[in-house]
Amino acid sequence: MLSTGLPQGAVPKLERPGPLRDRVYEALLELITTRALQPGQHLVESELANHLGVSRQPVREALQRLNTEGWVDLRPAQGAFVHEPTEEEADQLLTVRTLLEAEAARLAAARVDAAGIDALLEIQAEGQRAVAGDDVDAAVALNARFHAKIMELAGNAVLAELAAQVDRRVRWYYTPVARQRGHQSWIEHRDLIHAISDHDEQTATRLMREHTEHTRRSYHARATS
Repeated sequence: MLSTGLPQGAVPKLERPGPLRDRVYEALLELITTRALQPGQHLVESELANHLGVSRQPVREALQRLNTEGWVDLRPAQGAFVHEPTEEEADQLLTVRTLLEAEAARLAAARVDAAGIDALLEIQAEGQRAVAGDDVDAAVALNARFHAKIMELAGNAVLAELAAQVDRRVRWYYTPVARQRGHQSWIEHRDLIHAISDHDEQTATRLMREHTEHTRRSYHARATS
């Protein structure tokens, strides 16, 4: 375990090319959204710089940007900390996600082709294998892929842009309940695929709304379980 609390192997490689500050920002954001850096965790510039193999300046710039975007809290005389989302923040974001994804499911059902269904079935099979193997990281990533694929099949660029703005935060909120949702989540995905394949817009909309609502309720219930 590293001194900042990062598991060994959790620090991502900084991709090249691109401005260093942007690459450091992406690396830190990935660590936050995957919860390798936990909500409330103290972020020490010198330690992060050492782990990422960079100077402190791009880390400082990245932390300031993350603060502006609500991922990090900068506290006077204390330093930087991973933001701890409130229940209200989570509720608002997951409610917006429901609206976006329910519409995406409806549009996907209206226009999907055989190739699109095959792609969803492939992700579904991979997701079930990840759950069976208790691979939470893979399950979270595949869950994001599944929803992104439905958004792609919807064919609405504006809707996709809006969904992309909340995607990382959805992953952030989903990760703590991924094991709890587990197998049931992928059963719900399977039912969604059937509705989309049947071009049943009404059922696809309802199932997606119920699916995202289950995730929202699971997130709120985690604190009392």
